[in-house]
Amino acid sequence: MNRQHLKNKLSTLSLSMFRKDFFGIYHGSLSAKTESNRFLINTKEAVFDAIDENSLIELYFKKDYRWSQASIDSNIHFSIYSQISDAKFVSFSMPPFTTAYSLEHNIITPKDYFGFKELGSIEIVDPKQFEDWYDRAQSEIAYYFQTKKTNIMVIRGYGVYAFNRDLHEMAKKLAILEKSCRLLMLDGSQKDYNFD
Repeated sequence: MNRQHLKNKLSTLSLSMFRKDFFGIYHGSLSAKTESNRFLINTKEAVFDAIDENSLIELYFKKDYRWSQASIDSNIHFSIYSQISDAKFVSFSMPPFTTAYSLEHNIITPKDYFGFKELGSIEIVDPKQFEDWYDRAQSEIAYYFQTKKTNIMVIRGYGVYAFNRDLHEMAKKLAILEKSCRLLMLDGSQKDYNFD
C-alpha cells in the first residue's frame, strides 16, 4: 500500500474518531505498520481532527532522533508490532462511555445484538497504580494481547488499545464497544428510577 494512501486513511479515521470523542486534542494515538521494521504514527503535537503530512512520522524499530518527535505511545505501538504479526494498525483511544464503564466494572458483557455478536464479553484490565503505568505498559499490553488471544484491551480509567489487520474493522469494533457501553450505562441508570 502506498504511503500517501495510508496517510489519507489514517487521517480520515482520526477525524471520525475525534468527532466521536475517542481522541482528545492531544490525547490518543494511531499507527500503521509500513514494513516489517517500521511504522507510521502520529507526532506528539498531532491534533486528531487535522492529521496531515506533518502530523505523522515514520519510525524504524531501531530508535533514532525521530522517536523524540513521535507520540508518547510509540513504545507501546512498537512492542505490539514487533511481537504480533497480525498487527497492521494500532490505536489507543479513550472512548468516554467505555472508559467510564471501566471505572466501576470488571467485565463488559454487551446486552445489545451487535455487541454480543461482534465482541462477546471483554475483561477490564486494572493497571493497578498509575504512577509507573507507562513504564509497564509497553510489555504488559503486548503480553495481554498474546496471552488472551484478543485484539482489544480495555484498561480501567485509561482507555482502549486495539489492533487489527484492517483499519476499518478496528474502527468498527471500537465503535460497537463504545455503543454497547453507552447502552449498558443507560440501562443501568434506568434501574435507579421508579417510573410508577
